[in-house]
Amino acid sequence: MSWIEDVFGTAQQALFEAVVQPLLFAFGMGNLLEDGFAATGWLLVGLLQLAVMLVVIAPLQWWRPVEPMLDRRAVRTDVAYTLLHRLGLFRLGLFFTVDPLFDALFGTLGAAGVGTFHLDQLWPGVTDAAWASLLIYLVVFDFADYWIHRGQHGWRWWWTLHALHHSQRQMTMWSDNRNHLLDDLVRDGLLVLLAQAIGVAPGQFVAVVAITQLSESLSHANVRLWFGSLGERLWVSPRFHRLHHAVGLGHEARGPGSLGGCNYAVLLPVWDLLFGTANFERRWEPTGVRDQIEQGRDYGSGFVSQQWLGIKRLLGKA
Repeated sequence: MSWIEDVFGTAQQALFEAVVQPLLFAFGMGNLLEDGFAATGWLLVGLLQLAVMLVVIAPLQWWRPVEPMLDRRAVRTDVAYTLLHRLGLFRLGLFFTVDPLFDALFGTLGAAGVGTFHLDQLWPGVTDAAWASLLIYLVVFDFADYWIHRGQHGWRWWWTLHALHHSQRQMTMWSDNRNHLLDDLVRDGLLVLLAQAIGVAPGQFVAVVAITQLSESLSHANVRLWFGSLGERLWVSPRFHRLHHAVGLGHEARGPGSLGGCNYAVLLPVWDLLFGTANFERRWEPTGVRDQIEQGRDYGSGFVSQQWLGIKRLLGKA
């Protein structure tokens, strides 16, 4: 794994010196060089993800689409969400707003003698291998993501925000980041707390997020693809996740309006198998939220309207 780290580090340094560092100096932000270098890592990961999406996943969508693209405006909005997140703009916003609060919290805990538990020290000799350590963290974070996803569907206040993600009726590889910003804030905050609690190294945290995001781009893709009877139980496929987005199926438990659903796993379907929420039927259903189809509920057609309507739903005004 060291050669990957070396290549990535060299590219990060080059991008930082050529683009990010001059911009920081130009805007009088030379005091943020260290943070800017870290942000460059996220930017580079995002650029690599976009390259894989365009070179690998996009041809798959063209090859075997589940449905024709009839609403390209909705897809363009999802592209905007993807660029906002994958190019680090959302994280940049968090840096100036939420990060100081986390820094103060962790500083207070450290001063009180509450140290970080280092998960990778439980298996010396095993987690000394970078790949083994990364796999352990992938499993731990995916387990947490499963239960966060259950919360997004199980708590009505959270569902009012998360419903935006499910309102896309033209799912593509761009749909993963179609979320309300408050929804993202809550989820990312919980994952940052987990990362701090178990002592994930910054580089490994970036790798876990990058692998998860890229897999989610594939699982949301408009492609008629499944991984076979065994593969479907090992990794989340586009077919498996599409059932989670299916109208009246993936977001309802016991009928119209009831919270729940199926196929919550982000990477590993084993969590759905263990907790009784798996659906492995080979079906390719229409996606969306029941009330937008049956009651004409408006979830917005553009970024601003979608965010505003999410706030109104949260307050019970829409």
